[in-house]
Amino acid sequence: MSTGFIGLGAMGAPMARHLHARGLLTAVGNRTQAKADALAAGLGVRAARSADNFADCDVVALCVSLDADVLENVAALARVLRRGAVVVDHSTVSVQTATRAAALLGAEGIGFIDAPVSGGVEGARNGRLSVMAGGEAAVLEQVRPVLEAYAARISHMGGTGAGQATKAVNQVLVAGINEAVCEGLALGEKLGLDPQTLLPTLMAGAAGNWFLEKRGATLLESRFTPGFKNAHMLKDLRIASAIAASAGLQLPTLQQALADYGELVERRRGEEDTSSLIDLKRAGPKPVTGP
Repeated sequence: MSTGFIGLGAMGAPMARHLHARGLLTAVGNRTQAKADALAAGLGVRAARSADNFADCDVVALCVSLDADVLENVAALARVLRRGAVVVDHSTVSVQTATRAAALLGAEGIGFIDAPVSGGVEGARNGRLSVMAGGEAAVLEQVRPVLEAYAARISHMGGTGAGQATKAVNQVLVAGINEAVCEGLALGEKLGLDPQTLLPTLMAGAAGNWFLEKRGATLLESRFTPGFKNAHMLKDLRIASAIAASAGLQLPTLQQALADYGELVERRRGEEDTSSLIDLKRAGPKPVTGP
């Protein structure tokens, strides 16, 4: 199965390497051409310079940042991929974008799976991502060998857009956990508790979770190398908030997280890991100012 991969960031590059290890990778592409050239040279595959360079691929996977990026790539691929090929989108975008992408490709006889992932950079590097997929079951089975290269779990969540809806739920949970962990550890610091004892103690009980395990030590040391960037979290939470609103739900924890990550981005900390949220919690409540 000839596979192309577009989007070689912190998640995409290791995912592409897993495809190469399975003998599936044919071509790689990236908005920054030098990054695609470097990875292609290292792996001995084709560095794409346009959508035409993916024309012979059976599957093209996307892992890009924005809805507009997804639609731009899909429109270009729709012009060159042969009928029966499949585009798999691992980006986090709106349900509407997934539906539009499926329609653009479907008009040309090309399949589409919206398949956002969870598991962080560590999951991508270790090939242990959770893939939440929307689309036709038969098309998902067609691309399963590609997904299995970097997934610990592949779940068919329903029709087109169901993968993105599931990712919205995932990000609400992730944001809430991040809020709780950063608030708890900020309190632990104020109380003078030894982090070397505190972290394993918390992990051994009901408070244990992925964010505490993977980011607890580094955030207490104020090391905020991403990971998952604050700007990306803010983008994802805006999508989740719109989905919640359309479902008629008010989610206070989600709104708090939106405000917090919005503040971090305003402070020009959008490129830092989401664990830098602890700095807002360390500062405590903002003073109330008069009129």
